Amino acid sequence: MDPLRRQFIEFALDSGVLKFGQFVTKAGRRSPYFFNAGLFNRGTTLARLARFYGQTLLTAERQGRVRFDMLFGPAYKGITLAAATAIALAELGRDVDFAYNRKEAKDHGEGGILVGAPLAGRVVIVDDVISAGTSVAESVALIRQAGATPAAVLVALDRCERAGCDTALSEYSAAQEVTRRYGIPVLAIADLDDLMAFVDSDAPQAAALRPHRDALLAYRARYGA
Repeated sequence: MDPLRRQFIEFALDSGVLKFGQFVTKAGRRSPYFFNAGLFNRGTTLARLARFYGQTLLTAERQGRVRFDMLFGPAYKGITLAAATAIALAELGRDVDFAYNRKEAKDHGEGGILVGAPLAGRVVIVDDVISAGTSVAESVALIRQAGATPAAVLVALDRCERAGCDTALSEYSAAQEVTRRYGIPVLAIADLDDLMAFVDSDAPQAAALRPHRDALLAYRARYGA
């Protein structure tokens, strides 16, 4: 298992952000695990999370999977994540601009809907997860309207799930749909396959998670792309 991905899952478990049990997702699915990035709510945990984002992005760049000039954070969670990732990248030796959007245009001061550096060059969209892809569509439109180029979407966890209702599931996951629709990669610190590999690993936390293994397998078999 990739060491960075394993460390991230350990970190998410220790932080209480990743939990196993029985949960109902926004789509109404009964999921054996739940990931709530909003619980990265302390300075120390946010700083460490941002470093995982930064390392994942720089690794993808070294591998030739993405080229980027700046970051964009869609309101609201993406704002904090993009800002923190920009700080982490600077600490890792890559100083880049970042910007974000407001939900409503401002008619005083600097005005407009965009805040931060002007959108230019190749822009990475930073968010927590991908669900229906609505946030990505809005971000891509804003970036293109500014004359810049969407380069990738960077998220913490890719659930690798097919969209749609149980009787009409899409052939593709939300991340795959983004790549098909916009021609850009979705980069994730970890995904569902990593969770499965972690449960089967020799990590100290893995033993307590093994009772959930069959439920994870069944969930992936039903909804996985």
